[in-house]
Amino acid sequence: MLIIMRQGANKNEIEKVKLFIEKKGFDAHISIGELQTVIGAVGGKIMDPRDIELLDGVSEVIKITSSYKLVSRIFQAEDTIVTVNGIKFGGNNLGLIAGPCTVESYEQMDKTAAALKKSGVKIIRGGAFKPRTSPYAFQGLGEEGLEIIRAVADKHKMAVTSEVMEISQIPLFEKYVDILQVGARNMQNFNLLRELGQTRKPVMIKRGLSATFEEWLMSAEYIMAGGNREVMLCERGIRTFERITRNTLDLSAIPVIKKLSHLPILIDPSHGTGLRDKVVPMSRASVAAGCDGLIIEVHHDPDSAVCDGAQSLYPEQYDELYHDIKKIAPIVGKKVF
Repeated sequence: MLIIMRQGANKNEIEKVKLFIEKKGFDAHISIGELQTVIGAVGGKIMDPRDIELLDGVSEVIKITSSYKLVSRIFQAEDTIVTVNGIKFGGNNLGLIAGPCTVESYEQMDKTAAALKKSGVKIIRGGAFKPRTSPYAFQGLGEEGLEIIRAVADKHKMAVTSEVMEISQIPLFEKYVDILQVGARNMQNFNLLRELGQTRKPVMIKRGLSATFEEWLMSAEYIMAGGNREVMLCERGIRTFERITRNTLDLSAIPVIKKLSHLPILIDPSHGTGLRDKVVPMSRASVAAGCDGLIIEVHHDPDSAVCDGAQSLYPEQYDELYHDIKKIAPIVGKKVF
């Protein structure tokens, strides 16, 4: 349930309500807005809302019928804004992330980062542990890959995002990575999500291959229920009967998620299409639809890439796209970071 505090309710009143619902077995999640404070009561046993309404400072109590609560617009009307290395995602902000699919070597990462830096990129992506469909495909460099991408990022004054695959890897990622990424295959790895709720670093959760919007939001709810408010959603294409493209990039996710949730939504047009020549137009379309960020695969030499070269842009293509984005974003009220 949601407890809406009266406008101007003081800290003492808010604290008393928090303690009251915690004694009843609920977890209290406080959202302080510009006009009102909202307390989300999660878990616990069924109780009479009137017991809470009688407390000082309480305006009303609302029962939430949807299964996701903390990620909903009802809990928090204002957009969540996640800031990493000066780059903002959410609200009127459009953040950009770029880099290769996987970390192959220091030289590869350094050349790519140097090129991307010229286009204003301040967050670089790169996989160190790769969840591959085939057990014989390149699985990543592991911790060595994290060491490489961290060293390159520090050299070029960038932040790092990379995909974490299991609970045991979280301490390692907290050491090297600024945004912990949950891949599509792990979207419903609930044990992993619970543990990520304990970290205080931003988490980007990609939509599963056949996940509904509600299932996706419920996965984000696991992380927020653990206390981590720095959560972002990423649409990366879903599996349909179409085979020309790698996946079907569902841009309807942007307006739908924005209505249902306050969390930032990013688009991954690289995995969403799987084809280099489709990445640029779908990136433009994503910005026009109002996304809060883009995560795009860029490689200094895609033709020799170990993984996903066919969907990776050349640096010069990304630079051209970057200038296109800067023209489109203001039309939909976005500022590019």
